[in-house]
Amino acid sequence: MPGDVSALHLVLTGDPALLSIVRLSLIVSLSAVLLAALIGVPFGAMLALVRFPGREGVIVVLNALMGLPPVVVGLAVYLTLSRSGPLGSWGLLFTPQAMVIAQTILVAPIIAALTRQTVEDLWTEYRDELTAMHIGAAGRVATLIVDARFSLVTALLAGFGRAAAEVGAIIIVGGNIEGFTRTMTTAIALETSKGDLPLAIGLGMVLIAIVIAVNAMAWTVRRAGERMAG
Repeated sequence: MPGDVSALHLVLTGDPALLSIVRLSLIVSLSAVLLAALIGVPFGAMLALVRFPGREGVIVVLNALMGLPPVVVGLAVYLTLSRSGPLGSWGLLFTPQAMVIAQTILVAPIIAALTRQTVEDLWTEYRDELTAMHIGAAGRVATLIVDARFSLVTALLAGFGRAAAEVGAIIIVGGNIEGFTRTMTTAIALETSKGDLPLAIGLGMVLIAIVIAVNAMAWTVRRAGERMAG
């Protein structure tokens, strides 16, 4: 079809508008995953190893947060960053930084929950050895995180997949401003509604390629971990 041919031409020729959108999408999503990892990995590991009253309730809530509706997160961040909100003076609304905040909130529970499960499984396996060596809580967390690094990379890639495909939250807090806060998902939605199918299809091709690449990386990392463990 003509639209498909035009879309492929935009991708192969490196259309500046398309590349700009893809670049911003990757920057926002990767930044969000990095921040979510800094929050989620230590929190998930501590939750796996530390026993305290209400722990089971925290785990239930954390697992529930993995399915946070993006539009609800977007609304909450919008109200927080709006002029009348508590952080309105920061002037972050309708900026890439606001989009990173929204995606971080969405991705952090996923990484934390997957980290908790992974570290908890390892703790069951290595509890006797680490206890006999009199390793403290911080040392246990560090040891198990290092040992689970391949599984945790898979968790990070899962978080990136969620961030890269997200549209509801970032269109609310970013505003979908051309050349400034327009990402692949928001651009696809807008260009489709405008009838500019070549650009929408081209961005869709790139997004699918990224998702496939992320899943291939996750599979490769998992296989590498299995070989090293074997």
